[in-house]
Amino acid sequence: MQHQLINHSPDLKRLRDEGYDLEVKGGYVCIHHIPYVNAEMQVKYGKLICALSITSPTSISKPADHTAYFMGEMPCHKDGVPYTSIVNNSQVTPLVDGYIGNHYLSSKPACGYYDDFYDKLTRYASLISAPAKSIDGTATETPFNPFRDDIEDSSFNYFDTNASRANIVQVNAKLSGQKIVIIGLGGTGSYILDQVAKTPVAEIHLYDADVFSQHNAFRSPGAPSIEELDLKKSKAEYFADIYSKMHKGVIPHVEYITVENVQLLKDASYVFICIDNNSARKCIIDELLKLKVSFIDVGLGVTLVDDQLIGIVRTTTGTDLKNDHLTKRIPIEETEGNEYRTNIQIADLNTLNAIMAVIKWKKLSAFYQDLVEEHQTTYSINVAQLLNGDTTA
Repeated sequence: MQHQLINHSPDLKRLRDEGYDLEVKGGYVCIHHIPYVNAEMQVKYGKLICALSITSPTSISKPADHTAYFMGEMPCHKDGVPYTSIVNNSQVTPLVDGYIGNHYLSSKPACGYYDDFYDKLTRYASLISAPAKSIDGTATETPFNPFRDDIEDSSFNYFDTNASRANIVQVNAKLSGQKIVIIGLGGTGSYILDQVAKTPVAEIHLYDADVFSQHNAFRSPGAPSIEELDLKKSKAEYFADIYSKMHKGVIPHVEYITVENVQLLKDASYVFICIDNNSARKCIIDELLKLKVSFIDVGLGVTLVDDQLIGIVRTTTGTDLKNDHLTKRIPIEETEGNEYRTNIQIADLNTLNAIMAVIKWKKLSAFYQDLVEEHQTTYSINVAQLLNGDTTA
């Protein structure tokens, strides 16, 4: 599987991280987008292909020899003269899945061998592309194109190069396979989705029957057009359309979670509760405790005082092992007079609330180290005070 092989091969990983359009297929490594000059002195793009020395599904050894293939027209110098110093012959050689070697390349280093595939492939890429770069200053063999994952069970539609470049693939894998539920896609819920969709969880279930309206645009990630607002999609469908472009497992549910359907949450790994209906919140929490499903409840309490806003951002965690704090931390009765429940738009507080919740979820998943194991965190806006409570460590 190409992403495992690349991640475990320092030379291939280095090629990908430096922007080469890399693909592994059928025992060959192919670098797309190699600029070259043809006989008409035109700048073209071809493919550099080389057989891999694969020792296991996740590892390779040093190159077996110094040769490679080029797929394209005859690579030439900038004056159109064939590059015979590196082209051994031009017999067409079928390789794998439609890839062919139009030209057999041979450029042996002085020591007689290449140390690794990075050394070998960058050398050939440099030799072939140099004439093209002398003609076109924008020509490059490192376009940083998106990498398309070839694994059917991947969570993403393209490769997560952020994790590989940061060398946290194994840490990131702790989130794999999880079924995440986000209840409520208002300001905070939508920002939680924005973060969770960038992780390799298996499924992200979105529950919200509200229509995505104009006021939602001012406290949600992204920037919808007037035409998109006119479609009057549900929030669940609107956000699923956006994040499904990146993540394969985003599943919209155009419904609210109520006492009648709360059992839908029974298989969830973690649930984010992002609603301002306290009676519905209590129903959901009571059921999650019965199901022994961990959850993170978020909330904002904002008030207008002397023409300024004050308030608290709250993140409360409940698990099967720690839930004795919930009744004193989470509001379960409907209240009036919260200025936030009018038309005040506070995207920054929504974002902060979402980030606090996502960080806590990642702590529960052992992605981040957690030396305190707090189950209640609040941030008071006017005094810039961050407090943790209900710890178990």
